[in-house]
Formats: sequence, C-alpha cells, structure tokens
Amino acid sequence: MNDSISCIIIDDEQDAIDLLKSRLSNLYSEIVVADEFTRWEQALPALRNNSYDILFIDVSMPGKTGLELLKLVPGLACEIIFVTAHDNFALNAFSFSASGYILKPIDDAELSVAINKSIERIKNKRVAGNPQGSTARLSEKIGVHNNNGIDYVNVEDILYLESENKCTHIVTDDDKFTSVANIGAFKHLTDTHQFFQVHRSFIVNVNCILRYESTGIIIMRDKKEIPLSRNVKNDFLKIFDSK
Repeated sequence: MNDSISCIIIDDEQDAIDLLKSRLSNLYSEIVVADEFTRWEQALPALRNNSYDILFIDVSMPGKTGLELLKLVPGLACEIIFVTAHDNFALNAFSFSASGYILKPIDDAELSVAINKSIERIKNKRVAGNPQGSTARLSEKIGVHNNNGIDYVNVEDILYLESENKCTHIVTDDDKFTSVANIGAFKHLTDTHQFFQVHRSFIVNVNCILRYESTGIIIMRDKKEIPLSRNVKNDFLKIFDSK
C-alpha cells in the first residue's frame, strides 16, 4: 500500500498557501502537495480530472466561494478540510462530510486533528479499494471495511452501491453490506463497462437494471428506484446503444 498522501490547496492568497505548505512539511512528511491554486477557475478542471487524497480549501474567495466550487464537482472522493478566516460557514461546510474546519490563523493542534481524521478515512478507503489495481473483473472480490472487520463481496453479485451520510451500502440480491468509506472509495468499479455512477449517491451494475423511466428513474432488479443525474444521462444511455 502506498503510504504517501497527495493533496491540493485552493486559497486566493498565495501567502496562506505557502504557510499551510510549511506547516504540512513540518508536521507530515508523507503528505505531498500535488497542486495549488489561487483561482477557482484554474482549480475546477484539476478537481475534475485528477485524484487527490486531501483537499484544503478556503471558503471566501473571489468569484465563487469554496462551497460553490465544491458543488460543481459532485461525488468528490477526496477528504475535505476547510481552512478559512470565517466561522459562519461551518454548518454548510460539514454537509460535504468535511474532515475539518480550521480557522485562520492556523493552530497546529487543530490542523493535526483534522489531518489525522483524514488519514484514517484514507486508510479505510484504501482497504476498501481493489488490491489488484484499478480495473475490477467479474471474478474479483472487494473488501467492505466496517467497524467489525472486513466483508468480502463478489463484484459480479453487486446490484448497486448507495451513499448514505459518510458510509456506503453495497447491495446484493441476498444481503446489504455497509462500509465506513464513502462512495468515492469504490469509484474504481466504474473503470469497467459493468458499473456506472448514475448519481452522486449511486453506482449501479448495469447488468442488473430492469428499466429506465423517462422521468429519470432507473429501476433495478430488486425494484429499487434510483435517480439518474441529468449531466450523465447521455453517457448512460450510450452504454446500451453499444451493447
């Protein structure tokens, strides 16, 4: 397992970025700053096209707030730590399941608590992930890490995955397993044509779909009704055009 942790920092003040980088360097040798941005327009494509373990983000920035930026990247898999001078956005921030909300000037103890929480979540994700690589094959199992241990589930038996709060439910015909990792930890399943993320809260096994309703609802084999996000509708329908 790779012990290094990649992060991205988004803050409109370069001095604030440099200070945070210095703190990270002193406190956590395993954290690597992969990218840094002072403008949300530059940060957006990076968040959409790259994978990071931790996102450090300011709330108050010109053009769009950090919260507004995150809404443009639904289903973001990385841990989120807000670093801001404003304390009145904390409630909204934690709707993104943030690992921390750090007020400037940064206190090392508070920063460490948030980072340690992030690292613990990252470890859980890596345990839950596919140990053989990014491409899941039908014969493989995935580890579903929970508070009592790890359940191993055949990939081909999964009907769908559903995000709820900070956990993920993995549903089969006969059972439902709950992982302590968020749904982003299972994003690798969509590297095959068998799975597709139809909504920020759902990844489905396309072989287990019974029907698509024109109202934007997908009906699974167990009669579960799952919403289809409009922004992925065309790509979803193309799957069946190619079958």
